[in-house]
Amino acid sequence: MKIILFYLIVFILVIGCSQSNNELFEKVDLFVESLETTYESYGLLGSTEHSITTSDGLYTITPIGRLINVKIQKVVSDDEYIKLRKTLEHHYKNDTRVNKVYICQAGTVMIDCRN
Repeated sequence: MKIILFYLIVFILVIGCSQSNNELFEKVDLFVESLETTYESYGLLGSTEHSITTSDGLYTITPIGRLINVKIQKVVSDDEYIKLRKTLEHHYKNDTRVNKVYICQAGTVMIDCRN
């Protein structure tokens, strides 16, 4: 019985985490795609008007020029941003539209879509 309970808890955690990541990927993918189809650049000013936040309020995604900034909307350790960078890096590893995923000086994750 303990084994079944253990696997049930792990399954619930995996499903819960992946749904949050799925929405994050979906929203970031919209910006990556729009830089290929709609916008040459979002520009340096006024990028906040294009900002979107995930439905759980955990992430805010803001395009700046041809960069996409992803910020965690709660106080977290550097390890959480490292995990986020690795997750996004893995998601975009075979996407030629994305040059690099990195943690910037401000501590947020940047997705570089510059030509």
